[in-house]
Amino acid sequence: MDEFVDLRSDTVTKPTPGMRKAMFEAEVGDDVFGEDPTINALQEKVARILGKEKAVFVPSGTMANQLSIKAHTQPGDEVVLEENSHAFYYEGGAGAVLSGVQFFCLSGKRGLLESSQVEESIRPLDVHFPVTRLICLENTHNRGGGTVYPIKTLSEIYKLAKARGLLVHMDGARLWNASAASVIKPEEYAQWTDSVSVCLSKGLGAPVGSLVAGSVPFIDRVHRFRKMFGGGMRQAGILAAAGIYALDHHLEKLKATHDQAKRLACFLSGLKGVSIDPAEVETNIVIFDVSKSPKKPVQIAGELRTRGVLILPMGKTSIRLVTHIDISDAGIEQAMEAFGQVFS
Repeated sequence: MDEFVDLRSDTVTKPTPGMRKAMFEAEVGDDVFGEDPTINALQEKVARILGKEKAVFVPSGTMANQLSIKAHTQPGDEVVLEENSHAFYYEGGAGAVLSGVQFFCLSGKRGLLESSQVEESIRPLDVHFPVTRLICLENTHNRGGGTVYPIKTLSEIYKLAKARGLLVHMDGARLWNASAASVIKPEEYAQWTDSVSVCLSKGLGAPVGSLVAGSVPFIDRVHRFRKMFGGGMRQAGILAAAGIYALDHHLEKLKATHDQAKRLACFLSGLKGVSIDPAEVETNIVIFDVSKSPKKPVQIAGELRTRGVLILPMGKTSIRLVTHIDISDAGIEQAMEAFGQVFS
């Protein structure tokens, strides 16, 4: 099979010709010395989009989250977050190793927490307990199925945090998708955070990179830890140029990927052995249950692969699909035909 419809993740996108041209022509310098003009331009652009004082470019979303946790906490502190959040579930135990913090995991509804849950998790001031320091929220929530945080909920959690002397970090790896789905500007989400990370290499289709944004003192601290963690790069403007191009040209494409995801969900809901509520598909992630099918997710993935479709099994009974800007409408048709054959 020469061409696959790759629905495993929106990280599989490849640079467009226009993006490659921007990378080739990028003006560069040594970013560790703060002298890469394209890096500086990207950081200023993202800080402006998010309504924050300053931003810093980092190699990955995991590093963005872990630098934020490190900069906000002291060893022995406790971080409150949802039990399926990326910072807890997919980052290799980095919070414990790099920051010496422990996580207080709450069970959210499709990944989303309510302020009342967060309030109940805050530790009393007692020497027997760790110090609750930071709340981490994920928007959109990956394992929740690309769910978008209601702005009202974010504001309630942030106001609670301020009243209790806590900090709020948002893992906004797919904040661009949240904004496209809700028509709420990224800065309106970011105003209810002390820090926010955003990713360029998922929905926006750049090959590498994330950014962390926040206050000047916070970002200066993140910058120091970036060096400590080995995230300082040199002529990285080549990568930053891809990010600038993506922000200028690809944001407007996200809504179409959401429409594709909804179309897939509606089709899957009619197949025997598949359980999914299309109304819960808000952005570009489709997670469905196959526990009523005689086939396991790994077997389903193998059969789809022979039909030119790549998918990601999630556990023993679930499958995740992620639409992205490299998937055409014809690719969605091919995927639906393949699913129809596998579940017939």
